[in-house]
Amino acid sequence: MIPSRMHQFLHDTLPESIWKNRLIKEGPSRFLEFGPLNVDRLQRLGIKVDRLGPRLVSCMWNEESPVEIGGFLVVDNLAMGQPSMGGTRMLPDITPDIIHNLARGMTLKNAAADLPFGGGKSGIVRPENLSKEGRYEVIKGFGQLLKRYKDIYIPGPDVGTNDADMKTFAIENGLNNVVSKPADMGGNRIDELGGAANGIVVATKALLEHLPKLKQLPQFKNMVIPNPSDLDILIQGFGAVGAHVGRIFHDYDSENCPIIKGISDVDGYLLNSNGLPWKQLFDMWKEFGTVTQKYFHDQIMHEDHPELKNMVFSNSPNNLLTESAFCLVPASPVFNYLDVDAASSPSMTTDRMGKWQIIVEGANTYSPNPARKAERRRMERHVYRDKGVLIATDYLVNSGGVIYAAHERIIPTPNHLLIPKDLLGNPNAIEPWLEKNRSDFANLAEIRRKAAVEKLETVIRRNMGELIDGLCKDADSLPCEIAERISVQRIASKEKSRTARDIMEEAPTIGVDKSVTDAAQLIVDAHVTIVNVVSEKGKLIGIVTSWDITRAMASQLPMDSPLTKIMTADVITSSPDATIIDCIRKLENHEISAMPIVEKDKVVGVISGDILARRTLFRLLQTMT
Repeated sequence: MIPSRMHQFLHDTLPESIWKNRLIKEGPSRFLEFGPLNVDRLQRLGIKVDRLGPRLVSCMWNEESPVEIGGFLVVDNLAMGQPSMGGTRMLPDITPDIIHNLARGMTLKNAAADLPFGGGKSGIVRPENLSKEGRYEVIKGFGQLLKRYKDIYIPGPDVGTNDADMKTFAIENGLNNVVSKPADMGGNRIDELGGAANGIVVATKALLEHLPKLKQLPQFKNMVIPNPSDLDILIQGFGAVGAHVGRIFHDYDSENCPIIKGISDVDGYLLNSNGLPWKQLFDMWKEFGTVTQKYFHDQIMHEDHPELKNMVFSNSPNNLLTESAFCLVPASPVFNYLDVDAASSPSMTTDRMGKWQIIVEGANTYSPNPARKAERRRMERHVYRDKGVLIATDYLVNSGGVIYAAHERIIPTPNHLLIPKDLLGNPNAIEPWLEKNRSDFANLAEIRRKAAVEKLETVIRRNMGELIDGLCKDADSLPCEIAERISVQRIASKEKSRTARDIMEEAPTIGVDKSVTDAAQLIVDAHVTIVNVVSEKGKLIGIVTSWDITRAMASQLPMDSPLTKIMTADVITSSPDATIIDCIRKLENHEISAMPIVEKDKVVGVISGDILARRTLFRLLQTMT
């Protein structure tokens, strides 16, 4: 049965007629799919189509399961490569627009990380009062729903899911169709290794090296840059990302480890100007999940150590953002940690924020929603331009997790380590098979981890350099604008290099000896607007379009007339190796809606305006023609 919250949302936003006309049934699975041409219907779901996407939005559920299993998938675009990659979030109040925001973040994040994957995200609507057994069934069932999209989307962990859940997905769909698997599957386990946190650490280190350049801007002329060992940090959200930040800072450079001055979680915040015991707190987090209140009760209330006199505890976690430090790391899963206006319900308003010099965003804060983008620009104008605080945008710095995950595909699983097809879906049979190959999987995991760390170091350092250089060259721009420019330019460059071969679709052909009726029937059966007329040897000699047939009927031409009576013999064609931009120019210059793709006189495909709109970032490409 469809989850109750999801059911209510869909019935409130989509008319019954859309359900009846678009519902796809595959056994007990149900799917409602929308593409970039369904602008009005996506608008109903809270999603605005723009020049980047989305490519696909799917609402999906299991109709027959006794446990409520359902959620949403958004594939934003595939410009950087196919499939798309992004985590699966599980929360009670998941909606398509939330998943779209996250998917767009993945588009920009994968581009910033220079990974050959598009941006996507999925979300499970978490049922109420979910038991441990019920949770497993929900994860397993959602993995089965995702199987339909395995060619265009690969899931990983996100808020509410973990590496163990990805193992469940892999058991259902295969090792190559999920990332951040445990080590016993050769995975790079983002949660265990702290991939996203590693990106934050590298970004912070790189920023310290580049910050002197910013002193040419008036708001930074008096900035004092500390030595790495004197750097103090506040971490909003001591969880899967934030908890690893202190650990990795120490592992990265133990002699120049910064001072973790304050942390927060759902129970409150801790602050000590001399630094918090990050190792003790990290171990507590691994055991208990939350640490601030427990540490306060165990170590402060009932102990009398001199070093504890500087310790502050508050049960209001958001008030950590009123404290001051050189660096703030927002790592709590909230979009809106800071804003000028309290009406948007931020974690903190800018008039109460502490004094910081840099913000390194560990949480996903990007939104393509125009209203939210305006809110972001308003906040940055006040924080960056007026207060002189550099903001390192989330997808430029917290891409460590996806870099780790991507290497499970970039370094492919050897054939002998792929789960046999007859074992898929059977955990009792797969576990012994995994144990038998444990050593090989462990070696594969280590190879992938080392490659990911090297890639992470390279791309995130480059991103920080490009961010600082961009701000120095264009003093009127905001950090969010420079960050988006970095990612979009990479996407545009990748899209510009794609060819007709990458997007063309099959082109129906018909013999020159056939009649107008035969061509009309082929157009109807193949659901196309153009058919290619070929000679006995298969050479292209003309085309017939639905318009040609309409015109023939209007002139009362007998429908059994030969195709030579209506076909266009002077055909505009392109080659499979022609760039997409060249194809767009040719369509526009000749004022045609479609054209055959020809190789060695044989038709190998077709490109049309509709195909360009569905399979490319057409709006982005139009700005480049």
